[in-house]
Amino acid sequence: MKHDLEQLKVELKYEKTNSCVQCGYCLPVCPTYVTMGKETHSPRGRINLVKMVGEGRITDLSVLEEPMDLCLGCRACETACPTGVEYGALLEAARAAITRRKKLSVPVRTLRNTLFKKVIPSRKAMKFIGNSMWLYEKSGIQKLARKSGLMKKLPAHLGEFEAITPSAASPWERSSLLHITPAIGDKKFTVAFFAGCVMDAMFRKINQLSVKLLSEAGCDVILIENQTCCGALHAHSGEIEESKRLAKSNIAAFEKEEIDFIVNNAGGCGAMMAEYDHLLADEPLWVERAKRFSENTKDISQILVLCGGIIAKDCPPQRITYQRSCHMTNVLKVTKEPLQLIQSIPNVEVIEMNDANMCCGSAGIYNIVNYDASMEILDQKMENVKDTEATTIITTNPGCLIQMKLGIERENLNGRMRAVHLVEYLAEAAGIM
Repeated sequence: MKHDLEQLKVELKYEKTNSCVQCGYCLPVCPTYVTMGKETHSPRGRINLVKMVGEGRITDLSVLEEPMDLCLGCRACETACPTGVEYGALLEAARAAITRRKKLSVPVRTLRNTLFKKVIPSRKAMKFIGNSMWLYEKSGIQKLARKSGLMKKLPAHLGEFEAITPSAASPWERSSLLHITPAIGDKKFTVAFFAGCVMDAMFRKINQLSVKLLSEAGCDVILIENQTCCGALHAHSGEIEESKRLAKSNIAAFEKEEIDFIVNNAGGCGAMMAEYDHLLADEPLWVERAKRFSENTKDISQILVLCGGIIAKDCPPQRITYQRSCHMTNVLKVTKEPLQLIQSIPNVEVIEMNDANMCCGSAGIYNIVNYDASMEILDQKMENVKDTEATTIITTNPGCLIQMKLGIERENLNGRMRAVHLVEYLAEAAGIM
């Protein structure tokens, strides 16, 4: 990959590498370093590679590709870093620089363009996928495919993920959310709910329960029709320009409503939207608008706590462990509110697992494209989960939820342990399922 050095320095945000003093505080919190044991798969190792490319000491940019691809982007290194290295910005800049220069085959380029530009950002396309999943279940095709053994022959271990995919909402359920769901009782806030792309296609029921919880807590909830994908999958895959386009589209859509907060129920989406101001920092016409958007973006747990929590019914004694979303912990710094809500439920015993802040290995589509590396991290996570003897794992991110369900399956713990989203758990406790 040939390149102009000065231009590349700008693209790589080379100046940010100077904050790294190579102290090694990041090493024990980095999942890929812990499991792989290679310096090139640690934060400081990756930063050093970027630095050497920026200085011309490495001239082949493809040297960066594997270390960057195998990074989960959990950003635990940022939390541990004593000098404030902006690792997330360096990671996304490196991936974007690689993507711009990489020559892709026509089929791969076509697939990426279709997914990133036509499918994921389209609410109609994601709705079609969600309805297709429902039809796949209800028609009997799912049972036939599973009995035939076809699932085991799917590439990229997709059969394993299909087995733990949640039941899809029906087309009628998908049309049940109103433009405005009024607050029950005294209104405290007016919020706009961010539905997401994967969340709305695969976890529509969690979205529906989110709106109900917010309404019960005293919020007028607005569902903005013109919203689109947050752009996280695009940014993490090096498609930074498309990510910017989606950010601008969301900002413009949400600006049209008079609201107090923009509420989401997915840690990864929340982290992306909370950094729109960084994403659009070099665009004068958008940066202030992005800053207002980012400041108003809140996780649903924050709003529920702000509204006074939920009214829970008496529950049988339960032993819970909480799988923290990396992006909520390391980017949004939302750590207390989910636990506060869980602990407010009667008869709940919360057991913190060892290395609770360590990534589970999901990281968007990382567990599909880097399956073996992801499973090594997951297996280590599940050892810590099992030590808690919990019967329920609570998560706040769709990727974590799928990964925990997969971990339960791999450990043969079905029937003894379950994984649920925080919203599902709270709705269950409040009796609004």
